[in-house]
Amino acid sequence: MPNISNRALHMPPSPVRKLVPFALKAKQRGTKVYHLNIGQPDIETPETALNALKNIDLKVLEYALSEGNIEYRRALTEYYHSLDFTDLTPDHFIVTNGGSEALNFAISTLCDDGDEVIIPEPYYANYNGFTSTFNVNVVAVPSTIDTGFALPPIEEFEKKITAKTRAIVICNPGNPTGYLYTREELHQLAEIALKYDIVVISDEVYREYVYDGKQQISMLAFPELAENCIIIDSESKRYSMCGVRIGCMITRSKKIHDAAMLFAQARLSPVLLGQIAATAAHKNDGAYIRSVREEYTHRRNVLVDSLNAIPGVICPKPKGAFYCVAELPVDDTEKFAQWLLESYSNNNETIMVAPAGGFYSDPELGKKQVRIAYVLKEQDLKRSAAILKDALEKYKAEFSL
Repeated sequence: MPNISNRALHMPPSPVRKLVPFALKAKQRGTKVYHLNIGQPDIETPETALNALKNIDLKVLEYALSEGNIEYRRALTEYYHSLDFTDLTPDHFIVTNGGSEALNFAISTLCDDGDEVIIPEPYYANYNGFTSTFNVNVVAVPSTIDTGFALPPIEEFEKKITAKTRAIVICNPGNPTGYLYTREELHQLAEIALKYDIVVISDEVYREYVYDGKQQISMLAFPELAENCIIIDSESKRYSMCGVRIGCMITRSKKIHDAAMLFAQARLSPVLLGQIAATAAHKNDGAYIRSVREEYTHRRNVLVDSLNAIPGVICPKPKGAFYCVAELPVDDTEKFAQWLLESYSNNNETIMVAPAGGFYSDPELGKKQVRIAYVLKEQDLKRSAAILKDALEKYKAEFSL
């Protein structure tokens, strides 16, 4: 038998997908599963994007440029100009196969084996996978549910900085918490990045979906970070186009851009068809974005209010994205989530949630928490909350909690 690499053996499993086998077995038993575990919206993709794919008139589906085709990079440039970042040109963008590849490019460009990135936690679980692939260590700074997962005190970041620190990674608005960073918090991060000459990698793929009259503030709004900032973006959630696998890495730093281009060339090119769809999606998209934002605002209110009405459940109301982290009155949400799929049903229905332990560097910190995605319609969210309330009562009775 061939040996498996240490890299593969130490690759962390996805907390979002690790329970999939149990969900499949539940479905095989005839149980309906409400998927609250994954950020796959049921919102329809813009018609402009779908029509662009249907009406492709190409004789050869050729390689795209390694940096992305100029038509799409121009569309991105116009989009960022609409956000008042008018200094950006197509040359500031590297188109990637999803935001995931953009993060991989950023980490591999900045970090060598044994280097460190600082991340406020809980954080998007795949950051563990991306860093593990390149033998980079995550140094976590915990935020807490009682503050709604606000940025921890900046002094806590400074304590973690060493000679091996290469970047601070944030997600704004956040996955899994939905927290939206304030300008003051981002300014503090900018200052510390400049003080120690490290890079802020800002994952901004949920930029459009912020609520209660708030606005997302990009790290691009701090021009002093021109040499110390990388933006990660993606079309997956903006236009409900997860399957097209199109994202981008943006930086004003020519040094970082040119280094990242070496990785872009090595993987050949981003998806041609995805760029065609994404270019079309950006055309006249204002009404689409407003409509989807309104829908997510309603879904958030329905879900979070329903969760907080359940005895023992604590759930801060997120200001962005379409996730929330809830604390449940159980001893271990991983066991509870598996029990929901293996041993429980309510009128032949159950729910699937993502245990939050996988969103922390120390799983114990998330042992009583789950991430829930409000990507289902109102009726399904209400039903899911009712199932959760009933399940918690039965679980506590069964295990004498």
